[in-house]
Amino acid sequence: MTGPARSAGPVGVFDSGVGGLSVLRRIRARLPHEDLLYIADSGHAPYGDRPADWIRARSLELADLLVARGAKAIVVACNTATAAAAAVLRERHALPIVAMEPAVKPAAAATKSGVVGVLATVGTLKSAQFAALLDRFANGIEVITQPCPGLVECVERGELDTHATRALVARYVAPLLARGADTIVLGCTHYPFLQPLIAELAGPQVALIETGPAVARQLERRLKEDGLAVERARLGSSAFYASGDLSLANRVMRRLWAEDASIEALLPE
Repeated sequence: MTGPARSAGPVGVFDSGVGGLSVLRRIRARLPHEDLLYIADSGHAPYGDRPADWIRARSLELADLLVARGAKAIVVACNTATAAAAAVLRERHALPIVAMEPAVKPAAAATKSGVVGVLATVGTLKSAQFAALLDRFANGIEVITQPCPGLVECVERGELDTHATRALVARYVAPLLARGADTIVLGCTHYPFLQPLIAELAGPQVALIETGPAVARQLERRLKEDGLAVERARLGSSAFYASGDLSLANRVMRRLWAEDASIEALLPE
């Protein structure tokens, strides 16, 4: 298959829930003409405390669903799923697979105090992938990791600035500030939706770094290299699927996406 036929399919994106919309909005901004297909696996969120074998199997299932719906490339918009499943996804599918990694490298380059904080899920922080990032990019830098149980669930409920969410963020940010961190990595795709709150509590002297823009750039490179980028003037479409409570998904995803969105039930569960 060559030319327009190869580039006609959508870019498929999946996450454990609504957090990957933070990546999707970066993709939409950089690649406005691409059709996008997003799966929020909110019925099984969060992935961070699930066994790696379960995450791997579920990621394969979601990727297969995206391929069945014509996806020409897949973005794994979940750090935990990347750590558990990116390698096996690339073994199964020949199409471009773009995955996440916590932004340790740019954070190490940005810090002036030499202390970087990482907010992430337990699954991400325990992964071999994260350990490898530290080995490669954190030489001479003190990296303080902070698991954040409960934050994903706050975003899944659309509770971005409630008293309870504020208390959780304050609890997780405080140890990083106490150790002198001047740069904080948002190591889960849900956390950029809490960035205004994190910035308020951390203060203007602390830089916050997310991975979404780098993922969008990498996707753009891969699509062009593989001859899959669209060449048309119209804006791309967006389609959304979710597992779990569909009414909640509709309410939260429409708020986070900030555009009209019709969310359909993900089948099979």
